[in-house]
Amino acid sequence: MRRYRRTLVAVALMATLVSGTAGWAAGSGQQAVDGPPPGSDAWRHDASLGRALPDPETATPAQVAAFFGTLSAPRQRDLAERHPSVVGNLDGVPVELRYRANRIALAKDPRHTRLAAPGRQILAFDPRGRGTVAEVYGDLLTSRHVAVVVPGSDIDAGTYDRSADVYGTPAGMAASLRTATGGRTAVVAWAGYTTPVGVGLDTATGGLAEVGAERLARFTRGLAAAGVRAPALFCHSYGSVVCGLAAAEAQASDIVVLGSPGMRAASAAALGTDARVWAAKDPSDWISKVPNVEFLGLGHGADPAAESFGARRVPARTAHGHTGYFAPGTDSLRAFASIATGGDVR
Repeated sequence: MRRYRRTLVAVALMATLVSGTAGWAAGSGQQAVDGPPPGSDAWRHDASLGRALPDPETATPAQVAAFFGTLSAPRQRDLAERHPSVVGNLDGVPVELRYRANRIALAKDPRHTRLAAPGRQILAFDPRGRGTVAEVYGDLLTSRHVAVVVPGSDIDAGTYDRSADVYGTPAGMAASLRTATGGRTAVVAWAGYTTPVGVGLDTATGGLAEVGAERLARFTRGLAAAGVRAPALFCHSYGSVVCGLAAAEAQASDIVVLGSPGMRAASAAALGTDARVWAAKDPSDWISKVPNVEFLGLGHGADPAAESFGARRVPARTAHGHTGYFAPGTDSLRAFASIATGGDVR
């Protein structure tokens, strides 16, 4: 009974925090972007090859990769030019062809012209809603090591590479991690799901994370189908909820969570993954004030940084705040670089 009362108190505190009555900014409800990419209807009705194209909604990444493997380079390019939004977002399509398709799609979107700048490698771009995007730093096909950064709240196509609070953005995290590995790791800044805005019920519940987890798991399978090595996932804040829900299905070598409110699992073993599981939380991170409960859909469960969870510990003594884990010179970034290159942390 005493434990039950403590849980109710924690849930009441969580409700107070996410409602904004504790001085936090109340978040607005977000509608998750889901389903096949834009342009899928035209794609399904394309009979130019004399056979059906893989259905964006039902074809697996392996089936997509096998289909494109039967096409000549000119035919691949022709599909990218006629259906850029499908080819650019379809997991299993060859990496370089996705870059090409997204350059075409971005050239038609005046809201995101900066993403079309020469040299940028956009692996996914969906303008629906607030927009989702994935950008690659390095060479996915030749790098011996690959990492994917999964962000938390307030990230979309317009903010994922903002100049303010750079190490709180997936682009800033990805660039910092690649530099810390001496360029040995190709890193994907994956803003590929609809994130919560502000601190509200979206942040305290798992609805957006569930959709994001499906998208992340499929994304990793798409990388594998395209010949890319299994990545290490670096999951920040609410992104760690996404990674927790995706863990059993995602193809990953490591799952690293930082500033996590919970992974919707009672322990690392309960995640159902063969990947190494790591956790970092610095002493000044406000996430420590969030109760680690999961009750009636509210909260995200056990603290991954607690010894009882069973994750490997990542030092974060010199990181500062909720978004300082990838800052140059921190012990957390050094540890991340070691993990990303297949090493251990001591």
